[in-house]
Amino acid sequence: MVATVLVVDDEKNIRRTLRMVLEGSGFNTLEASSAEQCLEMLRQSEVDLIILDIRLPKMSGIEALQKIRSEPDTRKLPVLMVSGHASVAEAVQAVQLGATDFFEKPLDRDRVLVTVRNALKTWQLQREVEQLRADVEQRYEMIGESPVMRELFAQLEKVAPTSGRVLISGESGTGKELIARAIHRLSPRAGKPFVKVNCAAIPAELIESELFGYERGAFTGAQGRKKGMFELANGGTLFLDEIGDMSASAQAKVLRALQSGEISRVGSERAIAVDVRVLAATNKDLELEVKEGRFREDLYFRLNVVPIVSPPLRDRSEDIPLLAKGFLREFCEANGLREKPIDDEVLEALVERPWPGNVRELRNVVERMAILSGDRITLDDLPEEGVLSEGRRESAPPSTVPRGLGKTGERPTLREYRSRAEKEYILQTLDEVGWNISRAANILGVERTNLHKKMRSYGIRREET
Repeated sequence: MVATVLVVDDEKNIRRTLRMVLEGSGFNTLEASSAEQCLEMLRQSEVDLIILDIRLPKMSGIEALQKIRSEPDTRKLPVLMVSGHASVAEAVQAVQLGATDFFEKPLDRDRVLVTVRNALKTWQLQREVEQLRADVEQRYEMIGESPVMRELFAQLEKVAPTSGRVLISGESGTGKELIARAIHRLSPRAGKPFVKVNCAAIPAELIESELFGYERGAFTGAQGRKKGMFELANGGTLFLDEIGDMSASAQAKVLRALQSGEISRVGSERAIAVDVRVLAATNKDLELEVKEGRFREDLYFRLNVVPIVSPPLRDRSEDIPLLAKGFLREFCEANGLREKPIDDEVLEALVERPWPGNVRELRNVVERMAILSGDRITLDDLPEEGVLSEGRRESAPPSTVPRGLGKTGERPTLREYRSRAEKEYILQTLDEVGWNISRAANILGVERTNLHKKMRSYGIRREET
């Protein structure tokens, strides 16, 4: 795409010279003889860069630059200031007001072309970065109008501007990471790094080196110095996802970092100061984990300054149509597909489902329908529910106690019942996907590492089927 340059100068010969130089190098040009004409042309035409003379009749170039920078559509537009007799004070003022560059008359052809090309290249890169940032923010945008979501948004607006630590709890697939990203985006640290660490996905023997970094020779394979997540997040936000799966030794080091604001790389005793806001998330009952000795009480209190609960989808079922349409639109855009209409009957059926995998499961179902449906999504495209579906509940009502639970002749405790139901659900899902762990984890709405842990804890092995 050919860039368009607006040349603003009251001298006709200067405008003519710049037009010949620029058009000879492949640029389109527009001309204005005054600041007033320049501002009017910006409202009417698409311009990629402005070459603006400082000394103009009536409104000066400096005043025009102020107006250009005050308009949302032109605030970031590259502006090159030109003058044959500007004072140093005027040049400094132009730069302070946001001039991209400054050069003097008589104009040098090569200098003009290099400056214009560099300014346009920088402008293009800035727009690409902004677009990428907008795409990321759209992907992590939180959707919902239900009372529970309005209450959550109100909480986020209060906690985000502060430096307080936040512990986000909730079931898998409810959007805990979205909450963490929203807090970061609304905070004074928004322009700094947001670093996510999945504590469940990193082996216990590597978690410390990942969090705090290491020095060369700290262990076998440490061939060079590496910064840890705390250092990478310096000035920004560190999100510790699945904090309940962190090893005891790593918990102790995280506690020290939170207390002192300093960390030490593995293999070094030198303290490194870090300025990090820590957000943590878990799908576990951390209070229970503390009582049973699996999580440090002092770390729990350090993290749980502001507790936020990520609501399950069943508590916000009125948001399901909005979420489904949003996921469908996003998927079609990302895959170059024409957006498909979705029948009201499908949305009503989605609202009635229990969604044990929460928002993540809903997204998977919507994407599956988008892929396999025709020109529109109908009830025929809606996949059948798995275990815990309405059909399953009809054949096994909630009052039915799974076999093998509880002591002989006694009803099971709620915890025992949940454990057995969860084990049966995992087994059934594994059977349905031919024991493909990745597909099963995707359907269940959990990380593969978490599914492996569940299987080990329940003693699930393939021979059971």
